[in-house]
Amino acid sequence: MTSTDRVPLVALTDVSKSYGNVRALRGVSLEVHAGEITCVLGDNGAGKSTLIKIIAGVHPHDSGTYTVDGTQVRHASPREALDRGIATVYQDLAVVPLMPVWRNFFLGSEPTRGRGPLRRLDVATMRATTREALLRMGIDLRDVDQPIGTLSGGERQCVAIARAVHFGAKVLVLDEPTAALGVKQSGMVLRYVAAARDAGLGVVLITHNPHHAHLVGDRFVMLKRGTMAGSHLKKDITLDALTREMAGGSELDELTHELSRTPAATGPVAATDPENSA
Repeated sequence: MTSTDRVPLVALTDVSKSYGNVRALRGVSLEVHAGEITCVLGDNGAGKSTLIKIIAGVHPHDSGTYTVDGTQVRHASPREALDRGIATVYQDLAVVPLMPVWRNFFLGSEPTRGRGPLRRLDVATMRATTREALLRMGIDLRDVDQPIGTLSGGERQCVAIARAVHFGAKVLVLDEPTAALGVKQSGMVLRYVAAARDAGLGVVLITHNPHHAHLVGDRFVMLKRGTMAGSHLKKDITLDALTREMAGGSELDELTHELSRTPAATGPVAATDPENSA
C-alpha cells in the first residue's frame, strides 16, 4: 500500500487563519504520513509559525479542515493536540537549564512513589528510563544527572526528540531544529529526525534550509507570504529545483539581472590627474 492509499496521520486542507485584519495563512494544505517527513519551507514571515500553532493546538484555524487519523478536529489547546499524539518541539525547547537531563525529560509528567505525605518523586525510575529512552534513539549521554544547559544545542534537540518518542507521540512537529546549529550538530539532529521517522512517526520539519530538507524529507510544502508556493514529493523535485523555488525562482532571475554589472561598469576606472584636469 502506498502513502497515497493510506489515511494520513494529520491532514490540513485549504486551511486559513487571520489575526484581525492580518491574513496569516490562506488555503494551505499538507499531509503527514507515518514513517515519512513532511518539510515546510519558507522565509521569515511566510506563515510557518502560524502553521505550527494550528497543528499544535495553540490557535484554531478559521476555515478549511484539519483531520487527525481521518477525523476532523479543532484543537482548543496544546493539551488536546498532545492527547491525540501530536508533540511539538519549539526552537527554545522549553527546558530548565539548571535541572538535570532526567528531570527535564519528565518535566510535567513525573512518576511518584508512596502515598499521602510520603509521596515523592521516583528519581531512580526517571534516571533509568531517561537513559534507556535516549539509548534507544542512539543518544549516549555522558551523564543524565548533568544540567541540560551544559549540553550542546544539538544534544538538547535530540533529548527533546527522544522525549516526544518516549511519551507516545505519533506526529512530531519540529520548529527550525537546525536553525542555530553548525554543520556537525545539524547533522546530528537530522540523524535523530530520521530515527524518529524510522520508528514510525510522522514528522513535520519546519525549516528555511532546502539542503537539510532534501536530505531527509519525503514531501515538501513551500510557503510564501501565507500562501502555498508549491507542494512536491521528493521523487518529483531535485535539490537544485527545491533551492531555486525556495530562493524565489523568477524573482531571483529578476534580482540577478538587476544586480549584474553593465559592460561599462566592469572596465577599469580611469585615473584622474588633478594637474591635467585643470
